[in-house]
Amino acid sequence: MLMSVHLYISSNTSFILFYPRIHCTTPSANSCTCHCITSSTFLFTYASVFVNGLVCEDPKLAKPEDFFFAGLNKPGNTSNPLGSMVTPVAAGQLPGLNTLGISLARIDFEPYGLNPPHTHPRATEILTVLEGSLYVGFVTSNPGNILFAKVLRKGDVFVFPQGLVHFQLNSGEGDAVAIAALSSQNPGVITVANAVFGAKPPISDDVLAKAFKLDKKTVDWLQAQFWMDNN
Repeated sequence: MLMSVHLYISSNTSFILFYPRIHCTTPSANSCTCHCITSSTFLFTYASVFVNGLVCEDPKLAKPEDFFFAGLNKPGNTSNPLGSMVTPVAAGQLPGLNTLGISLARIDFEPYGLNPPHTHPRATEILTVLEGSLYVGFVTSNPGNILFAKVLRKGDVFVFPQGLVHFQLNSGEGDAVAIAALSSQNPGVITVANAVFGAKPPISDDVLAKAFKLDKKTVDWLQAQFWMDNN
């Protein structure tokens, strides 16, 4: 928890209005409890409470809709260069999740669609295949960089440890669907190619040419590509 003043918040206290801004980053519901406001009409005040980057709502104004999300039965639009789409249900979509340390996502794949190598800096992921088959894997950290990979079929489950680069590829000729549960209400996502070659402003081609053992023309070509986000 980060704050500008000394403050104790018990598990029974949602927030305290008379203190300056309180910034809570812990996933523990015992440390700071609130559901967030996603409305753009909310007026930010000096006494606003921010938890995991989201503004808390007065608990007296809480409503059932703050704890409800509809539409996860609908397939995501996979008509894109990656052939996949992630539909997240995190604190940004379901305000009542904030501070609870959990979220999920639906991932749709067209045939041979890819959820490209990426990491979740704040969450471990457990994936369940609902339809189709997926080739999935993760790579351990330095110095080993060991690949753990498996072909999953309907009903199979695979775990991706927090922070490690991982991927999912539809290895079948039909569509595939998976549900991912994550151990954070705000897991974050860093897509490797987007971060490295799609950074704005771009990373120096001297850096990338040396890091990836490529010539600068190849690096410049890669940086000129459109690196889409499937989230």
